[in-house]
Amino acid sequence: MSQVGLTENAAKQVEKLIASEGNPNLKLRIMITSGGCSGFSYNFSLDDQVKDDDQVFTFGEIDVLVDEASMPFVEGSELDYVTDLMGSSFQMKNPNATSECGCGSSFSV
Repeated sequence: MSQVGLTENAAKQVEKLIASEGNPNLKLRIMITSGGCSGFSYNFSLDDQVKDDDQVFTFGEIDVLVDEASMPFVEGSELDYVTDLMGSSFQMKNPNATSECGCGSSFSV
């Protein structure tokens, strides 16, 4: 089965975001859209709806949703939460990406 990973840092940050929303039914949705400076963009959101074509990956108390169209682009990837001199952000470590933009929010395959 295909897999998408979540680091401990990312899981902690998602837990904080869900707690701040006050809805324990929220799940992290990872979705790929066309666009961005490298061709495709990562989109992260909180969602309380599981769609028919979603794959669900569970990490402790966190469910990660990836729709069928996005799955081929993120299969084998791991989401991390990184703090550096530029600030804090979610970053995808994606073995499918052949190139990424400088900000890390878009990629090409």
